[in-house]
Amino acid sequence: MNSNSQPIKLFLVVAFSCTSLLASLTPVLAKPTSNRSDAKTILAQAKTFNQPPIPAGSPPGGRVRGGAKRGEPGCPTPKIDLTALVPFTEEANSVINVWGQTTVEHPSWFFYVPYTKDSSYTVEFVLQDLDANKVYDKAIALSDKPGVIRVSLPTTAPGLAVDKQYRWFFTINCDKQKNSPPTFVEGVIKRVNLSQPTLKEIETAEPLKRYAIYAQNGIWYEALTTLAELRQKNPQDPTLKAEWRNLLSSIRLDDVAGEPILPGTP
Repeated sequence: MNSNSQPIKLFLVVAFSCTSLLASLTPVLAKPTSNRSDAKTILAQAKTFNQPPIPAGSPPGGRVRGGAKRGEPGCPTPKIDLTALVPFTEEANSVINVWGQTTVEHPSWFFYVPYTKDSSYTVEFVLQDLDANKVYDKAIALSDKPGVIRVSLPTTAPGLAVDKQYRWFFTINCDKQKNSPPTFVEGVIKRVNLSQPTLKEIETAEPLKRYAIYAQNGIWYEALTTLAELRQKNPQDPTLKAEWRNLLSSIRLDDVAGEPILPGTP
């Protein structure tokens, strides 16, 4: 063998080794730039919220929008009515059912509130079991501007039992003498258990993936809460803004999708 071939052979071995090393590092080096595409992939897989069927038995009924009927006294008519951010269905007989599932003992509710603290209206959130026994109630302070607020069931209150339904009310009384009817929304919430494989997947998932899993499994309250928390941490993120709009549009609440999520809500 020609002695001149030895340096060439050594060079080729070193070059091949460096190429292999760079190839193995490429996924690691590229990972930080893939977050946006990963987010879009996760949200594409989630599609829209998978609304579960209404439980057997008496329909939950409810009211997703506040506001007085035409000609009735009550609160001033805002541009957008008081709205509960909860799925609802309209039956053939014009009955509206407002209903959603949670997996936790102490969930959170979200409401679009059109009135501000300057109005001095009284606001109350009430949670009852289906026998009308009060589980929790709280006076709610209005914010300095209209927007979406969060109301959470505190850990000091009794937790929701699995497979049991509860009725909630969010009421605004605009008349201090209470001679006029209040504006209110109401609905039913039920706590359910997810399968063990799904729970395991949620435990190890990033927040955006958790949101997608909850949405796919029809768990409205945790899907909405997870996405709201992500939006509050990343208020300018266009992907999260778009997904918030998609989620609310999937339950026909497009008009409140562009309203701000107010900070420091209960």
